[in-house]
Amino acid sequence: MTASFKAQKITSVRMLNDSTCWITLDGSIQADPGQFVMAWLPGIGEKPFSIAGMDPLSLMVVDVGIFSHALHTLGVGDEVWIKGPLGHGFSLEGERLLLVAGGYGAAPLYPLADLASKSGRTVDVCIGAGTESGILLTAEFGELGCGLSLATEDGSRGKRGLVTTLVAEAMNQLNYDTLYACGPTGMLSALADLCQQQQVNDQLSWEAHMRCGMGLCGSCEVPQAFDPSLPPGWLACFDGPVFIKRWA
Repeated sequence: MTASFKAQKITSVRMLNDSTCWITLDGSIQADPGQFVMAWLPGIGEKPFSIAGMDPLSLMVVDVGIFSHALHTLGVGDEVWIKGPLGHGFSLEGERLLLVAGGYGAAPLYPLADLASKSGRTVDVCIGAGTESGILLTAEFGELGCGLSLATEDGSRGKRGLVTTLVAEAMNQLNYDTLYACGPTGMLSALADLCQQQQVNDQLSWEAHMRCGMGLCGSCEVPQAFDPSLPPGWLACFDGPVFIKRWA
């Protein structure tokens, strides 16, 4: 784990939709898919981001607050201070894998799909969002050779409805060794129940408000109400963000 922030320069900024950009930095990072970094801008603050790419280090940034908006105003040559990798990421287990992304949860799953594909595993990806603009990284997953299924709540792209419906259909058709997911807590809770019912191992990346990113402040405790199998006091930043359960 890196103990301090180090400055990295932005080498490119690519808009993915009206509110989301892909920022590429001039450094690399050795990490497990699913780990995260803390990004810091002097005078503004710091915020955690999933590692969306490792070599070069890349972040997917949604313009939803003061800090992320400040990142959106930066350009090539500007500096961002990075600390990490932090937390515990995904572990590759099994030969047939199902990845499930809820909107911006696609970010940490992309390097996982890349690693799994390069190791010869079969990877299927289900991506869901409220509208078409929230469906991200489909071309990137496709270039890796992943099977791809899409769902939007308004039916503007893919199947109309929730991504969990796609997952249930996929699990009824094929036997998966492990399900990996990142997205809203409601989606993750539903997937936790589904995996227990189907006895499919799962690795879920839980989102929570993080302040320190190192398990000191306790602000990112994930309530057991989201998943009763979570231990009491489980912190997304220190114990997670990935929680691994093996049912099979």
